[in-house]
Amino acid sequence: MNHNLFCRSSLTGLATVALAAPGLAAAQWTASSEDPTWGVDVSLILEGVYYNALSQGNDEPAGFDDGHDHGHGHGHGHGDGHGFDEGFNLGHSELAFQARLGDLFDGVLIIGFDDSDLELEEAYLTTRALPAGFQIKAGKFLSDIGYINSRHPHDWDFVDRPLVNEYLFGDHGLQETGVQATWLAPTETYTQLGVELLQGETSGIANYEGRQSARNGQERILRDRSGPRLITAFAKFGPDLGPDRAAQFGVSGGYARSFQATDEHKTRFEDWDGSAWFAGLDAVYKHSSGRAYGHGDWRLQGEYFYREIDVDRRDVNFEADGNGPEGFVRNVASFKNKQDGIYVQGVYGFAPRWEAGLRAEALGLTNDIGRGNGTSFGTSYRQSAQVTFRPTEPVFLRAQLSQNDFIDDDDRRDRGLEFMLQLNVALGAHGAHRF
Repeated sequence: MNHNLFCRSSLTGLATVALAAPGLAAAQWTASSEDPTWGVDVSLILEGVYYNALSQGNDEPAGFDDGHDHGHGHGHGHGDGHGFDEGFNLGHSELAFQARLGDLFDGVLIIGFDDSDLELEEAYLTTRALPAGFQIKAGKFLSDIGYINSRHPHDWDFVDRPLVNEYLFGDHGLQETGVQATWLAPTETYTQLGVELLQGETSGIANYEGRQSARNGQERILRDRSGPRLITAFAKFGPDLGPDRAAQFGVSGGYARSFQATDEHKTRFEDWDGSAWFAGLDAVYKHSSGRAYGHGDWRLQGEYFYREIDVDRRDVNFEADGNGPEGFVRNVASFKNKQDGIYVQGVYGFAPRWEAGLRAEALGLTNDIGRGNGTSFGTSYRQSAQVTFRPTEPVFLRAQLSQNDFIDDDDRRDRGLEFMLQLNVALGAHGAHRF
């Protein structure tokens, strides 16, 4: 698991990128005008991002390379370590279908895309009529661990995903196929408990096809365990603070009985096979001033997660060497990684339709890598500030300045400064944002 100053003509270009889609019309209809319990809402969310690296620093925080694919956290990489090209980018856009299927189910289908990739992000059904506060969700979905993991980019307060969510759970966050069961307690205060059985990913058995002849026919010695391979659980609590204030506190965790990764070297593959677990805390507080267009409103948000990975390393020779013949497999070592991360952010509506926010992040307060004799890396930091303008509710324009203070594998710290300008437009029917 990066940004010359922005001028007025750039704003025009961004608007063109985000809005020039006459063939993509958002719509809302019902299957039968006499049966409002059946119907489909369609929405299109378009995003354009202008990106500029004002100064270059380390692209990746030390110790967190494995399992991190695209960098930016929107899920679609574009080249540099941050996931955006210098200049204009079509960011993370979405086409969403939300359907009410009678009185029994709701259905959701969300397709994410940028200028080069198209991906099915979520496709699931949720029940509407189970008794005693129970609900079942089944399909592909974003896990409800923590707070921000289940939210799409247009619901974020900053352009990018927090480092702890991105580097511990991947560029999409924790997104899997499986089943979720939740229970809403019949109490005056909001209390929800949930558990998820998720398929999880595994490398399985793979062939070294396409390599030089010394590698052909050799198989990676990784166990192909059947799913579900990942189990998570969470609890969310919301005390009654009156009409102008609201809070939610959460605790969550998970266990992956199959954690696998592969590193390719000139003479061998290193296969890592084992298990992993995580635990975290999250909290959100919101205050409403009662004034128009968010003026005077403010909110605070933070999350902490800790993760351990316990794996064995197996090396497979491409050719004969002092360790053994071609294709020789040997158990080299066992190791345990211990890592964590935290962020805290606040946003304030300083004028009607205008808000400003600050976010502070630390990744790797504990950053112990168990390979070889064990290595401890330092902590990487990032600080961000944003200003957001919402001319109308479905549209926002956000400017963000971030300083990355990442430590590299040689324990050297190098800071980078980056600027992003984001235009996000929601077309069509779009449900209310979650708490």
